[in-house]
Amino acid sequence: MTALEDILGEISSVVWGPFVLIPLLLFTGIFLTVRLRLLQFRVLFHALWLALIRRKEHHSVEGDISHYQALSTALAATVGVGNIAGAALAIGVGGPGALFWMWVVGLVGMATKYSEAVLGVKYRRKDAHGEQSGGPMFYLRRGLPGGLGLMLGGAFAIFGAIASFGIGNGTQANTVSQQLGDVWNVPTPVTGIVLVILAGAVIIGGIKSIGRFAAAVVPLMVVLYIALTLLVLVIHIGDLPGALALVFTEAFTGASASGGLLGSALLFAIQQGVARGIFSNESGLGTGGIAAAAAKTDQPVRQGMVSMTQTFIDTIIVVTMTCMVIIVTGAWRAEDAADGSLLTSQALSEGLSTLSPALAPVGTYGVALAVAVFAFTTIVGWSYYGERCIDFLVGRKGVLPFRIVFVAVVYVGATVPLDLIWTFSDVANGLMALPNLVGLLLLSGVVAAETRRYFDNPNWKDPEAPMPKVYDA
Repeated sequence: MTALEDILGEISSVVWGPFVLIPLLLFTGIFLTVRLRLLQFRVLFHALWLALIRRKEHHSVEGDISHYQALSTALAATVGVGNIAGAALAIGVGGPGALFWMWVVGLVGMATKYSEAVLGVKYRRKDAHGEQSGGPMFYLRRGLPGGLGLMLGGAFAIFGAIASFGIGNGTQANTVSQQLGDVWNVPTPVTGIVLVILAGAVIIGGIKSIGRFAAAVVPLMVVLYIALTLLVLVIHIGDLPGALALVFTEAFTGASASGGLLGSALLFAIQQGVARGIFSNESGLGTGGIAAAAAKTDQPVRQGMVSMTQTFIDTIIVVTMTCMVIIVTGAWRAEDAADGSLLTSQALSEGLSTLSPALAPVGTYGVALAVAVFAFTTIVGWSYYGERCIDFLVGRKGVLPFRIVFVAVVYVGATVPLDLIWTFSDVANGLMALPNLVGLLLLSGVVAAETRRYFDNPNWKDPEAPMPKVYDA
């Protein structure tokens, strides 16, 4: 077992190292940003209006869930442990400058997420039960020629299905179990049973059930977490200018909390910011295209705009709030800064205790509850990603068995140590991203053509105005 873990660790260090996936993710995001002429900046406010105010298309269109439910499903899978523990870890070991690089990843990642959603809707198809099924496996298979599309699509589906059991299930259930056990002494078997019941109630019902759950829970949990962090920032409002200055100066000079030479600290800050930003918003992994394909829409570009707001909310808002709390309170300088969730908990507790010592426990309990809820919603979101991969590989007949096994694995994850699974999940995530990124680059012309077609219509800002149908995939 140790030998297997060592092998997987070596593979993970190569895939997620500074020479393979990270530069490819950054290059893809920058390339798409340029090719789409800074789309994510030009239409951001309209996209937020579509996603958060408009929420759905009023006319009759094909799809299983609304714009808003599709966005909430994607947020359910991404706004999670990475926003609390992962972002904190980046600051704790990479210094405040890591936040700047997380911003960079988030901003260029919006173009990546937009492209995934456009292609996800454009190349989707109905499964045997009439539900929409789409994502990288479909746009790779249908958009690229012959054997290349089949190979890349199949590779994504295989690694996506595997990853859903790891990073999307076992590791998340284990995180919930640890948090509830450490803070409230809840026995792990009890946590496992409760999680199985809750997950089963949501997942077995399929995407419509998942969409309703996500639309109800995700916005509430995000708002409550932002409110808690915002309170700390208001308390430390006098420290905010200095904290922001620190983010920008250390982004180009480096001040790793773990110390080290100037040059190595700078490179480490960049690596931490990029890697944790990617883990947080999943732009480039392809999962956003799967959720987008279920939306009720006949306009891939419109859903693409809605979907890219997920990356904005996840990274530019939620991750920023976490990191700024850690910076303004000075918690990032702590000796145990490598423990992400503990670092966030300490920062919130210290920040609230400034207002009143009696509020200090709110930080501890608040982070524990947020991590538990965020991790559970990640399980729910990733269950849908996994079942769509299974549908691509073996057809609709494999969906119900997948759901049953997926729910059962939740108990295993909650009750069994998963050090090996974490490493295995990192490898599977990286390997599912590679074919998707290649496909995004090869299909970028399709995304650009769809984008031009949509925005050439003078009525594009009006969702009720007649629009030309998407050209055949």
